[in-house]
Amino acid sequence: MALAGGCRCGACRYELDYDSIPATYACHCLDCQKMTGSGFSEHAMIPADRFRIEGDVVQWDHPNSQRKVTSQRFCAVCKTRLYSSNEGRPGVVIVRMGTLDESTQIVPLVHLWVKRKQTWIGLPAGAETFEEGIPAERAKEIIAANFS
Repeated sequence: MALAGGCRCGACRYELDYDSIPATYACHCLDCQKMTGSGFSEHAMIPADRFRIEGDVVQWDHPNSQRKVTSQRFCAVCKTRLYSSNEGRPGVVIVRMGTLDESTQIVPLVHLWVKRKQTWIGLPAGAETFEEGIPAERAKEIIAANFS
């Protein structure tokens, strides 16, 4: 069984080769707020070979805070941001989990950049949080969970 998702207009559809929701994190950084027009974005870092997409996508490349090129992919029709990749993490795609058909089942494993979190957003008691970006070792654990 695969999980499915796509853009708002339906021109792009994707599948994730998972039986259940992969480990997901919520990012509250200012870039994610700008890109979504909302308070945060939900992401899952997964192996590129477990992600399949159909439909025309457009790409926007820009350097991230570590000076690595990040390639954002959007539906060519409605411009929904669907996924990205980063030259610092070869073989990994970062899927925008809010585009998943069953997005109401997502419970973020961690919350990043909570120092930038909108004051009106409450986090669950006991949620694992990081004031800024996720430490490299914890990121490796989350990626490893999605590679198994």
